[in-house]
Amino acid sequence: MNPVTLLWRQIHPSFLEGEQPGSQAFRPTPKDRDRLSFDDGSRIEAEASCRRFTELRGLRSVGVLGVQVVECTSEGLLVEPDGSPDPEHVSVDFHGKSNSERKTISKKLRDLAMKRGWQFIASE
Repeated sequence: MNPVTLLWRQIHPSFLEGEQPGSQAFRPTPKDRDRLSFDDGSRIEAEASCRRFTELRGLRSVGVLGVQVVECTSEGLLVEPDGSPDPEHVSVDFHGKSNSERKTISKKLRDLAMKRGWQFIASE
């Protein structure tokens, strides 16, 4: 993947702290098996990614934030286009990172994404 490709992350309403997402929006939970789900921004627009997530899957998202591939890989995370459940799906692998490392990395990714700003805001 191109290092500057933006990866779209759906932000669940429960991840908001006021109007800003908490860092947990960029940290895998135990059910995620060490991997965060993103969509490849070079293959799908942020709005289309969000609409598919909410309208076709019936899941909740307040909007889309983006991080670059290089922002993940520079933290030692493996970025894997895996095409499942959608052709544009990308997994970012946190395997081998301690809880402390995960918290630090997730804060960095959240801060980078917020500096870039919302790429799409969903209307409920």
